[in-house]
Amino acid sequence: MDFELNREQAALRELMQQFVGKSIAPVARDWEHAGRYPTEIVEEMKTMGLFGMLVPEEYGGIGLDAVSYAIVFEEISRGWMGVAGILGSHSLSTLMLARNGTEEQKQRWLPDLATGKRRSGIGLTEPVAGSDLQSIQTVAQRIGGYYEVRGTKTWITNARYADPLPVLVKTDLNAQPRHRGMSILMVEKGTPGFSVGKDLPKLGYKGTESCEVILDGAIVPVDNLLGGEEGKGLQQALSSLEFGRINVAARSVGIAQAAYEKALAYSRDRYAFGQPIAQFQAIQLKLADMATEVQAARLLTWWAASRADAGHRTDVESGMAKLFASEVAIRSALDAMRIHGGYGYSQEFEIERLYRDAPLMAIGEGTNDILRTVIAKQLIKEG
Repeated sequence: MDFELNREQAALRELMQQFVGKSIAPVARDWEHAGRYPTEIVEEMKTMGLFGMLVPEEYGGIGLDAVSYAIVFEEISRGWMGVAGILGSHSLSTLMLARNGTEEQKQRWLPDLATGKRRSGIGLTEPVAGSDLQSIQTVAQRIGGYYEVRGTKTWITNARYADPLPVLVKTDLNAQPRHRGMSILMVEKGTPGFSVGKDLPKLGYKGTESCEVILDGAIVPVDNLLGGEEGKGLQQALSSLEFGRINVAARSVGIAQAAYEKALAYSRDRYAFGQPIAQFQAIQLKLADMATEVQAARLLTWWAASRADAGHRTDVESGMAKLFASEVAIRSALDAMRIHGGYGYSQEFEIERLYRDAPLMAIGEGTNDILRTVIAKQLIKEG
């Protein structure tokens, strides 16, 4: 077993650390509290090719391996997890298109998505359907060469910029089992009947917008049916989410690493009773646990990513990585706040942002309790 990064992966990690240290970390706290969209950071990510991470080279992307993909999300999240969200939903959309789209659809959208000229997200969640996607109520009725789509999606990252936005719909209300009546439509910006509603207020995960999307008789051409065949939508979505859990796991590692680093630095500088608090055993125990758990979460994430690179199904591996790493992120953020004492609760320090960002990692891309059932069912099936 080789637990080391190869030369290209190590170089990418160093490059991302430099980028985050120069362009993200210095502005994250102020921009996050101001509610400022990170336009300059997005433009720099475009020039770095990060919007094309999962786009094959023949369509203008860089086609990163899954371990490198995880590295990008960890390092960006060390600086500002909200910025990583801009890339996360976009990357999953490009993966879905690259895996399932027709050749005409790939040629039509992937080159611009690879450069960031176009951006995307994923329209799955609804006000009444999150973990249970088969309960969505968005319906697409075919009328000649078009679908008429009615429904509402919510918590959609990149909603104001997505063009096209993959939207999970029901194309056959009578299909049994239900998933055979579900499809994905690529809804383009400016489509009649398609609009973006309000920005949803959030505890954390700021820097990128999360919005409602309204489809009020939206007219979508049949040519925009992903893959050109109805009834494949849920399979297409779940396959992408399986891979997407690697990026959420990596984001969790980034949050946890940042919390540990800030706690370690503060414990060396903060004096109490005539000595640095790092000399007190109570602080040392927290630091030791944090460092151990962060590294375990990182290796579990890289393991899941390497399994994906080897062509294996990774629902269990990516589920384990996301489950463990997200819980580590929450514990690390809380322990870092405790080590900082009152300053950890202050908006003048970074800890409170990490504390607000971490819980989303246990919710996004499948809640942790749902993932526990996914893992357990597969373990039981395999004996």
